[in-house]
Amino acid sequence: MLPDIGTCPDCLNEIFDPANRRYLYPFTNCTNCGPRFSIIESLPYDRSNTTMKKFAMCGKPFALMFPSIESVRAVCEVSDLEERLLTSPESPIVLIKRRSKTTAVLSDSLAPGNPYLGVMLPYTPLHHLLMAELKIPVVATSGNLSDEPICIDENEALERLGQIADLLLVHNRPIVRHVDDSIVRIAAGREMVMRRARGYAPLPIQMKSKQRSILACGAHLKNSVALSVGDNVFVSQHIGDLETPLAFSAFRQVIDSFENLYEVAPAAFACDLHPDYLSTGFAVNSGVETLRVQHHFAHILSCLAENQMEGPALGVAWDGTGLGTDGTIWGGEFLRVEKNSGRWTFDRFAHFRQFLLPGGETAVKQPRRSALGVLYEIYGNRLHSMTDIAPIKAFEPKELQTLIKIMEKRINCPRTSSAGRLFDAAAAILELRQTVRFEGQAAMELEFAAEGRPIDDCYPVNILKNQDNKPPLIFDWEPLIIGMIEDHRKVLPVGEISAKFHNTLVEAVVAMALKAGMISVALSGGCFQNRYLLERAVKRLSEEGFRPYWHQRIPTNDGG
Repeated sequence: MLPDIGTCPDCLNEIFDPANRRYLYPFTNCTNCGPRFSIIESLPYDRSNTTMKKFAMCGKPFALMFPSIESVRAVCEVSDLEERLLTSPESPIVLIKRRSKTTAVLSDSLAPGNPYLGVMLPYTPLHHLLMAELKIPVVATSGNLSDEPICIDENEALERLGQIADLLLVHNRPIVRHVDDSIVRIAAGREMVMRRARGYAPLPIQMKSKQRSILACGAHLKNSVALSVGDNVFVSQHIGDLETPLAFSAFRQVIDSFENLYEVAPAAFACDLHPDYLSTGFAVNSGVETLRVQHHFAHILSCLAENQMEGPALGVAWDGTGLGTDGTIWGGEFLRVEKNSGRWTFDRFAHFRQFLLPGGETAVKQPRRSALGVLYEIYGNRLHSMTDIAPIKAFEPKELQTLIKIMEKRINCPRTSSAGRLFDAAAAILELRQTVRFEGQAAMELEFAAEGRPIDDCYPVNILKNQDNKPPLIFDWEPLIIGMIEDHRKVLPVGEISAKFHNTLVEAVVAMALKAGMISVALSGGCFQNRYLLERAVKRLSEEGFRPYWHQRIPTNDGG
């Protein structure tokens, strides 16, 4: 429990800088200053445990609606494929790279630190009328608070959005169900849907044979559901994170709607292994047969299904969190997947070396904690003396001591093989991001740093065998992390180090594919939203004679 600390010079500069978004903001503070003892309700010192939890944080990058494709070109570098997507009947939000120099003036707070903008064109008559009058790009965002479903009724909107919306434009055409804007980017020469909703849902994925009717309840984050009817699997719109009663209510409404629309009573519900997911609880309490599916196995199956793949494959499933069959947190997985007697099975061929997550879920919002877990795995108690490493410097001395102690005693420090958390750790080590404002921010900034770097170098790829010389093999990231630290001490450009980090992970994929001896390799999980990682993995696997498969119209993240 730390005392309150006087305002630091950096925060003072922000408060009195007219160009800063915190200009004259009276509650400005940072990791080095501000209230502690006076606002802490319980330990540890995290926002959710302080009186600041009632203050809404600035929710995520904003998307822009442009009047025309010409106005988009004035601001962004638009490829032929990106233009085709923008003007397609689906009319999604497309992630497009900003021009380095432009006469157009856009606010830096639209997508801070992000070289891409989420861009869309008008897709309803109302939009066309508004944009014809305005003739400038405008922020266009969903009508909802963070972690809540979209409002589809004006009375509901008045109640839920009254504190943030100055005006509401209402009409007399009822909306039956909420549908977000879809988000798409071009990767590896084709579209990659990152959020599947308007324009795409509820179009089905066609299977090679008829299936019994199963309703898949989806994950806890980025939830969507799917219903098999004959040889079609109908995939719902993006529902979102099941973190609030409103979101869970929307989840149940979508399921009811699907069952009514397609006049099907599912013979079974499929759900995640994690017992605490609301979607899992819904399936278990449904009263019908429940199929529990391991999280990363589900990722790979979704990739194979979309690509109509029937043969065996090495599945590379990398993300932030998923409960493993051994009760630990998985996330950097290499799974051998095959079909036996009409049923898909898997075995865990390999995984990332595990490390501790001090504070558990808190580490998701603080990449410095993931870094601390990684560094503790390498250096142990020597961390106290390694004060030149950025994530260690990011903690108050007493806080650092406490976190090292809880790792020593294994108090609220789950072990994980998560690739997503390794990305977070790397971003913290390179001083890109110690805490995040939205999911994936650290990994995104690590990706952006690597872009445009014509570098093929990588750090050593170390594959460890178990004592009995049987799977699972282990990708040991220790030489990678040590190499990054040494290069950062040498003041090598951060972008160069980031490129070597990504290249090393790709070479680990190739090395595991060679050891597994399976010609088909399926890439899935939230980490493969990273265009640099995906494109290099596809390229290197193809060069080595493998057949890579990845997502196109089904999200590679938990939405798939």
